[in-house]
Amino acid sequence: MRARLVLPLALVAAVSVAATACQAPAAKDTADGPRTASAAVDYNPQPYDKIKDGGTYTTAGTFDDQGNPFNVNATLTAARVWSWYNADAITYSPAGEVRYNPDYYSDVKVTVEGGDQKVVLTLNPKATFNDGTPIDWRAIEATWKADNGSDKEYAAASTDGYDRITSVERGKDDKQAVIRFKGVNPAWPALFSTFLHPKAATVANFNKAYVKKAHPEWGAGPYTVGSWDTHSGNITFVRNPKWWGKKGKLDKRVYVNLESTAAVNAFKNGQLDYVSAVDAESLKQIKGLNGTEIRSGGSPFEYSLNVNTRSPLLADKAVRKALLESVDRPQIARIQFQGLDYKEPLPGSAVLYSFQKGYEDNVATAVKYAPGDAPKTLDAAGWKPGPDGIRVKDGKKLEIGYTLLGDDPLGKATAGALAAMLKPAGIHLVVKKGDDADFAKILNERRFDLILSGNRSMDPFGARYLCDFYCADRDSNLTGAGNSALDKKIRATSDIADLGKQAVAVNKVEREALGQYAFLPLFSGPSTYGVKKGLANVGATIFHSPLPETVGWQK
Repeated sequence: MRARLVLPLALVAAVSVAATACQAPAAKDTADGPRTASAAVDYNPQPYDKIKDGGTYTTAGTFDDQGNPFNVNATLTAARVWSWYNADAITYSPAGEVRYNPDYYSDVKVTVEGGDQKVVLTLNPKATFNDGTPIDWRAIEATWKADNGSDKEYAAASTDGYDRITSVERGKDDKQAVIRFKGVNPAWPALFSTFLHPKAATVANFNKAYVKKAHPEWGAGPYTVGSWDTHSGNITFVRNPKWWGKKGKLDKRVYVNLESTAAVNAFKNGQLDYVSAVDAESLKQIKGLNGTEIRSGGSPFEYSLNVNTRSPLLADKAVRKALLESVDRPQIARIQFQGLDYKEPLPGSAVLYSFQKGYEDNVATAVKYAPGDAPKTLDAAGWKPGPDGIRVKDGKKLEIGYTLLGDDPLGKATAGALAAMLKPAGIHLVVKKGDDADFAKILNERRFDLILSGNRSMDPFGARYLCDFYCADRDSNLTGAGNSALDKKIRATSDIADLGKQAVAVNKVEREALGQYAFLPLFSGPSTYGVKKGLANVGATIFHSPLPETVGWQK
């Protein structure tokens, strides 16, 4: 999971409220398109008392191999599923303001003493895990210990932020956790937006217990697992009789395991209540259907090309440079957005969107589109054109694999376009088909040369995720690029308390990281969905994740 950085005007304000609106001042559009990506939302927001009691909400989705979102092997799907039967203790408005859920945190106090931050979380007296264990300071402590990096046996998705905590202690009673940081961390809400049951926080359970398995007894919330078919991957959530807050409005929340093309057909047939319109063809198929509306807004997604530097041919920086010099990003964006009546600026950062304060287009500075220079780059590195046009060095052809997952026509079109872009440089792209179900395994085991992957911002605090993208010692850095000197510079950005100065430092070091020619942001795109009329609090929400109990059918 990726997050985004929000830059408040003053450090004190940041510490007091933890986050402010993430939108940057409006920029005038140009003849070539908008200067900033859309920050619009469209999700039929409705208050709790305007939602009917009862009904079922069905979408495409399933458990991944790894269902623990704190684990490095988890994907976005794992986080979404987790939120339906575990704590949603902190959420965000669409613009990124922090919202504390009083069903979990009845009081939150943030102070700075001697330059170090202290967060006091008072937990709701009624808050209890489904197995009867009180949700208290031990859950906060367990989550911190599993994620702070001190025990390398934990396969943690990110230690950033957790590693800045010096202690988690019992407060005035068990229902109060006192968290002390080294320095100031205004992004702390991202660390405890949900938490682990202490039993789930042992090394063995953290790494293995959620592999193809749910643990509702360690969960909490308005819903719990009703059924999970391990053969089909289908999941049903039902109301949790042990929930102490407002009851969930739905009788059932259902995930059906379908790939994108099948999901569109299922929506058309009335089997699904919501589907993502990933391209013009899927939008065309669902637009105008009786009882359906299209909801579209800005996107907290970014899709990037990952270059595996541990593949033998791609260990050569010159090959990576020539490859990225050949990639026509505007052409890929045109393919993606064809028929959608949508334009956006090309993304320039892995950790900030163009509508956020502090954003700079670092890609434009670090990675130049220069197809005319790519052959020269390869010539200088000793790669000579062969009789078939494919370059050769030391008897090896410059043939690079591209892993294509699923059956999405846009994915196939993008692969074909990349092959055509690389051919003039003498790079032969070999497209290899993979299954969506193997996505996490392919990434985690780096069984690819090139692969396109997307990241969704689950919160607006991007600076804390810089290391996840670029540090050489992070499993989350899919490319394997980097070195200890760069890692040191990346980590130094987290020591800067002044958020404006921190943003400057983050942008500077990201430009250096992009100069390794291993990672290339390509596009974001709109969030566009087909939704059955009357479905409330579902759609394009940017940073917002509506609480499960508020999702349902409008009265």
